[in-house]
Amino acid sequence: MLNGIDDEEKWLAEGIAGIQHNAFYMHQALDSNNLREALKYSAQMLSELRTSKLSPHKYYELYMRAFDELRKLEMFFKEDSKHGVSVIDLYELVQHAGNILPRLYLLCTVGSVYIKSKEAPAKEVLKDLVEMCRGVQHPIRGLFLRSYLAQISRDKLPDIGSEYEGDADTVMDAVEFVLQNFTEMNKLWVQMQHQGPGRFREKQEKERSELRDLVGKNLHVLSQIEGVDLGIYKETVLTRVLEQVVNCKDDLAQYYLMDCIIQVFPDEYHLQTLETLLGACPQLQPTVDVKTVLSRLMDRLSNYAASSEDVLPEFLQVEAFTKLSNAIGKVIEAQVDMPAVGAITLYVSLLTFTLCVHPDRLDYVDQVLGACVKKLYNIPKLEDSRAMKQVVALLSAPLEKYNDIVTALTLSNYPRVMDHLDNGTNKVMAMVIIQSIMKNNTFISTAHKLDEEDFKDEQNSVARLIHMLYNDEPEEMLKIICIVRKHTMAGGPKRLPFTVPSLVFSALRLVWRLQGQEGDIVGEEVPATPKKIFQLLTQIIEALSAVPSPELALRLYLQCAEAANGCDLELVAYEFFTQAFVLYEEEIADSKAQVTAIHLIIGTLQRMNVFGVENRDTMTHKTTGYSARLLKKPDQCRAVYACSHLFWVDDQDGIKDGERVLLCLKRALRIANAAQQMANVARGSSGPVILFVEILNKYLYFFEKGNQQITGAAIQDLIELINTEMQSDSATPDTASDAFLASTLRYIQFQKQKGGVMGEKFEAIKF
Repeated sequence: MLNGIDDEEKWLAEGIAGIQHNAFYMHQALDSNNLREALKYSAQMLSELRTSKLSPHKYYELYMRAFDELRKLEMFFKEDSKHGVSVIDLYELVQHAGNILPRLYLLCTVGSVYIKSKEAPAKEVLKDLVEMCRGVQHPIRGLFLRSYLAQISRDKLPDIGSEYEGDADTVMDAVEFVLQNFTEMNKLWVQMQHQGPGRFREKQEKERSELRDLVGKNLHVLSQIEGVDLGIYKETVLTRVLEQVVNCKDDLAQYYLMDCIIQVFPDEYHLQTLETLLGACPQLQPTVDVKTVLSRLMDRLSNYAASSEDVLPEFLQVEAFTKLSNAIGKVIEAQVDMPAVGAITLYVSLLTFTLCVHPDRLDYVDQVLGACVKKLYNIPKLEDSRAMKQVVALLSAPLEKYNDIVTALTLSNYPRVMDHLDNGTNKVMAMVIIQSIMKNNTFISTAHKLDEEDFKDEQNSVARLIHMLYNDEPEEMLKIICIVRKHTMAGGPKRLPFTVPSLVFSALRLVWRLQGQEGDIVGEEVPATPKKIFQLLTQIIEALSAVPSPELALRLYLQCAEAANGCDLELVAYEFFTQAFVLYEEEIADSKAQVTAIHLIIGTLQRMNVFGVENRDTMTHKTTGYSARLLKKPDQCRAVYACSHLFWVDDQDGIKDGERVLLCLKRALRIANAAQQMANVARGSSGPVILFVEILNKYLYFFEKGNQQITGAAIQDLIELINTEMQSDSATPDTASDAFLASTLRYIQFQKQKGGVMGEKFEAIKF
């Protein structure tokens, strides 16, 4: 397998080299306005797409290289003053290319120009192109060719209001073109499953799935055609698309295309064609995940109903509930092997729809619950945890809608559904009922025999309850916090990471209300002052760090430090930072966690304005030291250049140390250079220059902010260094780095063109 991967990489490299070689000569021909030579080398370049050796993923890379060159060729074709050939003659000329695949790519490219020239009706050119593309029946090659046709034509369809609008049937011309291209692309996509040996079927299906959007974008284009009203959609578009979906008999294509239909076309169209859309579901392959398709349709219709009361009469008119209920029954009946969780999921979606569209029809709600009971009749007790979760969701929906437990319990089938729950899930359901009346601040503890996800749900509910605690009197609020702290601390190490953050933020909200108060209040048993609350917070977070949950504790210490900053309590803020540093040094060992932690420290420290010079220097020194000692060089580099912001803060007078900013950036450059050298030693090629480009952006930021230590010459030298690295023989191609650099250089050019003082500053940067 490894040799196969290596071979494919070699074939891809050879194909890209062939494209680049011929593109070079094509560009020379374009520059000299030599049409014949340009066509010759463009055809040779496109011949690289004839390969059958690449997987779809690798073929896509090759195709994109050719696509970029075709855009340049199209620009040349538009300027007939350069090549001296009319677009009509050019359309005929490219049809003499030797091989059919290059010929059709060139024909599509010229066809785009032909339509834009308006020397022929758009519908005739499009019809010609979509028919000619039948000449390529190889699945991958044909699929990408038609994808190119779809791409160059999407803004040239003869739609109503378009500059290419034709006669009275113009919309149907546009629809017919897209539908024909969609049909052929889907056939090619389905044929891909028969390519290659059967033992690699799983890999082939994964690769085929990655190309699904090439087919699906045709449906998106159809949904964007202005002239496609409900009548055209119902009589032509949906009928033809569903015909292709059903007849292809491919489970991957059927599932994806049904989902596409649901997602891209308007809700009101789905509602008015509900019977047709639902009628296709039983005709799908048995392996298609119909329950997800139907659930997504019902979710969309539910959201549509919730968007406005004005649309509800439409649902009544088309009898949407009856049609959906019948369709679900047929699907469950047809798929005898459907697991319980699948059927219950469908009923959850149907119940959500019913509560949204017909909240007053309790008989409909009870009917859905009764259908679920019927499905569960032969299953005395559910053992599938996923199915039980869906049953809980089913039973919870009426509670959430009616906000009245009495209404839910009047449904005859409600307790019959609950009969199928085991003891543990019954207790979960009991908690759901309590949550539905949480407005009364009622709380109950759940059983111990819950799985991890249920436990998390329980503790999140406790955390939400803590957030609901409030009293206008600060002293009374502090007493409440102390009582809650007492019970929370007794919850054990497993619960603390869920409940402590809520308790901390409840206390911090009280701090923010009391900002400006200092010292104790005489005569108060529990004086509610920021200092007193911060002492309490220190004890609370210490308990969390002992769990251990050091990363969460560090975040909370930093949050408290920022709150102390707002209260102008320097020593308190310093102590919180000290605790954060202790955790970082002693408890956080994972490299990724260290990276996250150091950036949190940097961000918080930058916002602190309470520290005097000595304390701030201590903090920044520690932070820059930690940054430079991270495990990976790229992480070191990014953390060190982030530290530069600690020495230049716009909204704080006196913190504008240009020299130390420059030292950070130079240190980051040295680390980036070391990262390049290590990559060269380890892999035989230098890594991408993305770090250098990121540092360049920091230079520009401080240059623009007026840091005198950052000069135009230094920026210019850095740009030259980046260009040198990118052009070196050992450079690793990286499109992200290229795009980032290009965007940065455009920004510099933009600043130059703005003029004024800033424009003059940027003129010093030459590249």
